[in-house]
Amino acid sequence: MRDLRVGVIGYGLRSGLVRLAHRPGAGSALAGICDPRAERREQAVANLGAGVVVVETVEDLLGLDLDAVFVLSPDHLHEEHAVAVLEAGAAAYLEKPMAITTAGCDRILATAARTGSKVYVGHNMRHMPVVAEMRRLVVEGAIGSVKAVWCRHFVGHGGDFYFKDWHAERAKSTGLLLQKGAHDIDVIHWLAGGYSRSVSAIGTLAVYGGLPHDGPGGYLPSTGWNAHALTTWPPAAQTGINPAADVEDLSMMLMTLDNGVLASYQQCHFTPDYWRSYTVIGDAGRLECFGNGPGGEIRVWNSRKAGYAEADLVVPIPAAEGGHGGADPSIVDEFLGYVRDGGETLTSVVAAREAVAAGYAGTQSLRSGGRPVAIAPPSSPR
Repeated sequence: MRDLRVGVIGYGLRSGLVRLAHRPGAGSALAGICDPRAERREQAVANLGAGVVVVETVEDLLGLDLDAVFVLSPDHLHEEHAVAVLEAGAAAYLEKPMAITTAGCDRILATAARTGSKVYVGHNMRHMPVVAEMRRLVVEGAIGSVKAVWCRHFVGHGGDFYFKDWHAERAKSTGLLLQKGAHDIDVIHWLAGGYSRSVSAIGTLAVYGGLPHDGPGGYLPSTGWNAHALTTWPPAAQTGINPAADVEDLSMMLMTLDNGVLASYQQCHFTPDYWRSYTVIGDAGRLECFGNGPGGEIRVWNSRKAGYAEADLVVPIPAAEGGHGGADPSIVDEFLGYVRDGGETLTSVVAAREAVAAGYAGTQSLRSGGRPVAIAPPSSPR
């Protein structure tokens, strides 16, 4: 079995995926890395050695006769880079979100359908143990037929990261309801077994809009934000906010799905904690997660109670090795297996498109006073 020749566009904060895919002699090997920033190219050579070709342009990268390319560039470039990869005949791995507009996602799907090239979107939360266990419980009928899904997303590091670089700019992300919420919207859809067809939302720049926008913007240093996370409190003490920051730091969205399920998603970027709380309500019970990783648990209630009572079933959230609760190694394995052998994958490009479509429509809604926005299904399902 020859190694797949793998390329990478964007050697940034998700470069850990690159190292997972570099398995010379074991099925896949990095053939080239592209990044327009000299410091990131130098970092790639330092991490991976001089045997990997490092180039500045996408055109140079796609000239290396690649089988697959990881598109890890900033969100607003996903559409352009994905189309280029697919047109070159290589399989494309897209970091979420698939694109920053619904039209961008549809263009990618149409290009994949026309060229026959494979496309995969890294919605790694489908591989996280907490989500996998909730999905298993739902499929096994632990709470009956799903009728509602709620998600509260506490983004405690919003001021440490998302409001300091390009994520805070509408032109590069559309908004954090889409950019950060794409993961959760995909999980909501997966747990509910349907896709949003009408949404309404409200949101505001509640905290970071009132702080000095005195940061450099652009890209954070390669050291990332973990070096100083958890040391700044309260949120009003943050400094270095992107001068171009114009996205919401607080948003709430309601969704009506095509199968009648109702859902809500709430996101806040100035909480003291950082985790997601999911609740799934069926016609024979409900489940809720308490924590997202080892030490946390999923609780299921499916018998009558008087007031608050202990759950009928408690499922510990298992541990797994690797980034994002073990999800990153799983998605790299799944993508490379899909490139080589095809077949079904746990992630879905149509579902990825639908997550963007809901987040994009929700952003349109919150910026127009909360009016409902309808969502059309994709014209090129795949």
